[in-house]
Amino acid sequence: MKVAVYQTEPTLLEVQTNLEEVIDKIHHGREAGVHLSVFPELALTGYFVGPRYPDAALRMDSKEIKRLAEATKGTGAIVGFIEESHSMNFYNSALVAIDGTALFAYRKLNLPNYGVFEERKCFSNGKQVKVFQYQGLNLAVFICNDLWHPSLPYLAVCQKADAFITIINSTEGALSDEFSNIESWEIITKFYARVFGIYVICASRVGKESMNSWEIQVPETVRGLFSNDPGTVSTQKREYRFWGGSEIINPYGKQVYKAAYDEPDEIIGNIERDVLRKKKIMLPYLRNDDPYFTHRELSRILFRKN
Repeated sequence: MKVAVYQTEPTLLEVQTNLEEVIDKIHHGREAGVHLSVFPELALTGYFVGPRYPDAALRMDSKEIKRLAEATKGTGAIVGFIEESHSMNFYNSALVAIDGTALFAYRKLNLPNYGVFEERKCFSNGKQVKVFQYQGLNLAVFICNDLWHPSLPYLAVCQKADAFITIINSTEGALSDEFSNIESWEIITKFYARVFGIYVICASRVGKESMNSWEIQVPETVRGLFSNDPGTVSTQKREYRFWGGSEIINPYGKQVYKAAYDEPDEIIGNIERDVLRKKKIMLPYLRNDDPYFTHRELSRILFRKN
């Protein structure tokens, strides 16, 4: 399977502008013989959407999603966006569209709400780790923080995933100067590829954004303590750098394709069944794995009586 990873620089909250760029790149990929084009987390909106997230949300039956799906005739794409459900919940989602059809939207499961991340103010969390088949491979989609929770990748491998497609928005300085997101991500992708014997495809974005401030209503009893505004206080704005560095890691944990840092880029590479097969024969780490044992132990831990 031939995969293209498009490392884009989305314009914050400009859905139509970002949509046109994504569609152009899907067409470009198809002309290059690409089977699957992968775009970063929130590729249609940018990351720091703040309280304007409903303005940038799309429903699965929206004209924009239909255009995206139609653009995949003869190919496929995974695109990060803000999804609004019929029940008016909002999700950090990844559209999976294949050969002109929107198959489903994967919804991010683990929403960070620390450091500069405030996703739980905007989004509901997903409920399912889903694996789908395409080009003879089993593919699992994850969004950023999902890979920081090892139970989720394990659930995908239990469904015989051959590749993880991970779309992220990662910024340096989001937590502290002592913690490097760049170093951490490059460890994580290699770890899962090597231990599970799978490909890991990681699409990361570039560019700079400032946080969209949330206006917080200040109780009357504490007004005047936080700012000169008698009724509201806003979070301080700071610009954050999204570093890119998209990559494809093979089942041996080797980085076989790598995009540039800090600038838009694209990488195109092959996901090869023969390599997957060779790794599983040589190092069958999961051959004797017993998910029923895991299930029994979780039941014991969660529901045991004290």
